[in-house]
Amino acid sequence: MMQTWFECKVKYNKVDENGRERLVNESYLLDAVSFTDAEARIIRQLQAMVRGEFTVTDIKKSKISEVFPFENGEWWYRATINLVTVDEEAGKEKKLRTFYLIMADDIQEALTRLEESLSFLVVPYVVTSINVSNIVDVFPYAPAEAVIPPHLRPLEAPQTDPVETGEESEE
Repeated sequence: MMQTWFECKVKYNKVDENGRERLVNESYLLDAVSFTDAEARIIRQLQAMVRGEFTVTDIKKSKISEVFPFENGEWWYRATINLVTVDEEAGKEKKLRTFYLIMADDIQEALTRLEESLSFLVVPYVVTSINVSNIVDVFPYAPAEAVIPPHLRPLEAPQTDPVETGEESEE
């Protein structure tokens, strides 16, 4: 299943290392099926993380195609690669630019982790940039987060219509 990443910007008061409150604007990346889903998910995530009020100031689709999280890493790095594919039917080359997010402690580690993560690619590519991202945290989709409205219930098995099967209803 293809992921759709959304970048959500949030404004809230954060207590710094000196114990002072200051207004911050932070960006988060999350996987969602729509803008509405992205807003609901970021609100749920922040309610668990932030004390007090916060405002979601912007939500936009991200150009990030894949995220490579690692157990350790201080920063999220945004990497851009260019590659060329060949359209067999048209016989033409097609240039693609793809964006990735990688967790690492420094730029060299980000490059190493990017290359490890892209080792499955069979076409040659060129890494054109790697920079520290403004993304604070990433929230991939988790099925446990799916919120089913209380008036709906999941189907256990497809229901058949007694008329279609020739069976009589027991009502």
